[in-house]
Amino acid sequence: MSDAHSEEHGTLVKTPKQLVIVVGLAFIVPIFIIVLLVSYVGSGTKKGAGTDAGNPQLIEARIAPVAKVEIKDLANKVAASGDKVYKAQCAACHDSGAAGAPKFGDAAAWAPRIKTGFEALWQSALKGKGAMGAQAGGEYDDQEIGNAVVHLANAAGAKFAELKAASKSEATSDASAKPEMAATSNAAKSDGQAKTEVQAKPVEEAKK
Repeated sequence: MSDAHSEEHGTLVKTPKQLVIVVGLAFIVPIFIIVLLVSYVGSGTKKGAGTDAGNPQLIEARIAPVAKVEIKDLANKVAASGDKVYKAQCAACHDSGAAGAPKFGDAAAWAPRIKTGFEALWQSALKGKGAMGAQAGGEYDDQEIGNAVVHLANAAGAKFAELKAASKSEATSDASAKPEMAATSNAAKSDGQAKTEVQAKPVEEAKK
């Protein structure tokens, strides 16, 4: 009775077939577990430093030039209105009165400034004054800045006229007039030199 009980609980492997199964499982189960772990770890894309170096957008950003040159066709440019320039460059301060700027339409604040004349206000806008930085040299030219000054001052009671750009025909006539004036001046100089030479010859002959 005791021998039968001890044989029953002594070992689980009783036949060679059972031994083969146990040995096979001892190899297969760990391999299966390792495969599952590897697939789990590799399923998510982990990005480390430098792993996205081949991204086309990042490459384009790295090789982009430091600065860009933009060529504008000033000959055919249509001047921006004073209202447009005001909204783009002046409204941020003059609408709210920030940094002591006189508010748009405030006649009392603008009255002493308007008395100084348009030219003084224009130069203050171009060169800057107090907390206001210089407005010249930006997206808008001096004439457009001037029209913004006209728009701002007239809203407070001024009667300034808008600046008008010189037409192409006027610019062409001015340019052609300069060479003609220079040619006339050169001709006058040559005539004067010729007269001097003619007058000098009789004096030399008299001396001889």
